[in-house]
Amino acid sequence: MQSGFVQYRQTNQLLIFHQRRQRIFVMEVSLLYSSRLLLLDVHPLMREGLALAVRDVLPDIVIDGVGSIAAAEAVIPQSRDYRLVMMDIVLPDADGFSGFLKLRQMLGDVPIVIVSALRTTELVEAARLLGAAGYISKSLTREAMAAALGAVLAGAAVFSAAPVAPDRDDDTPPARIAALSGAQLRVLVALAGGRLNKQIAAELGVTEATIKAHLTAIFRKLGVANRTQAILAVQPLIGMSMGEAA
Repeated sequence: MQSGFVQYRQTNQLLIFHQRRQRIFVMEVSLLYSSRLLLLDVHPLMREGLALAVRDVLPDIVIDGVGSIAAAEAVIPQSRDYRLVMMDIVLPDADGFSGFLKLRQMLGDVPIVIVSALRTTELVEAARLLGAAGYISKSLTREAMAAALGAVLAGAAVFSAAPVAPDRDDDTPPARIAALSGAQLRVLVALAGGRLNKQIAAELGVTEATIKAHLTAIFRKLGVANRTQAILAVQPLIGMSMGEAA
């Protein structure tokens, strides 16, 4: 255990006391056993460094490290017991939050934490509105990273990477997308990928009539009138991170 952390076992819970921050994080002991974490980062050395921070909190957790969304899509069906996902938003086969949205639709309620070297207010607030469990800067020390992960696993939301928190606007593209249901989000991601109604229906195992009903609801929530406008509404999120990285 990294210096600065003290663990206390009590009944079916683990109390993690962070000495420097003088805070206690409560975690279910079941998280320590038969647990898996999915870690996405294009750089193998960064994956190794993040894995060290994870094991400071959960020494026995199984970590599946991959470098792309495609690789994640391949391993997810084989390991359904993920407790947490950590991912960068700059990946070779994803633009902006498109990879995050794909994983969210595949994993449902599994917490997803974005770990990125990019730290703008717009990115952090978009991640919050889209339902991320946290946004953590890669510049954090190993100890601070472990503390942030411990807080997330204990049920807290950690968005410490934004320099300044903006006034919250419920009419931004991220806020509108956050208002979509899980089924509507799956349809929107497929739509942004250029699929036709028939293709989306086949992928989701529903009828074309159901897809049309979802699209009607999506257009209403996004404040658009057609497919083209819906895709344009998503574009700010699709290109956001790559534009910042350039």
